[in-house]
Amino acid sequence: MAKDKRHYIDRRQYLIAAVYKRRRKIRRMAIEYKGGKCEICGYSRCEETLEFHHIDTTRKEFSISSRGYTRSWKKVKEELEKCILVCANCHHEFHARSIKVQPPMETSE
Repeated sequence: MAKDKRHYIDRRQYLIAAVYKRRRKIRRMAIEYKGGKCEICGYSRCEETLEFHHIDTTRKEFSISSRGYTRSWKKVKEELEKCILVCANCHHEFHARSIKVQPPMETSE
């Protein structure tokens, strides 16, 4: 067991960097998948200000922004279908109830 721990310690910085890189990649893919801009106002200048908002929180399995980027792309895409992409300003206005967003119409397949 000590050998395994030492092995991790030796590779710690590499593993931290690899996880960071993967999370950034999944985030970029998610933003692109949702259209790359705020679905309310069209803002797209800075991707760090774009956030994912669950339209119906009762269907939310996990938060995209906190733990979502460690999951498989398939799981992330499934969760993204329950979200809209919004800029930070519109997201805050939405939660302040200044903006109303209708859930997308469900289609039967």
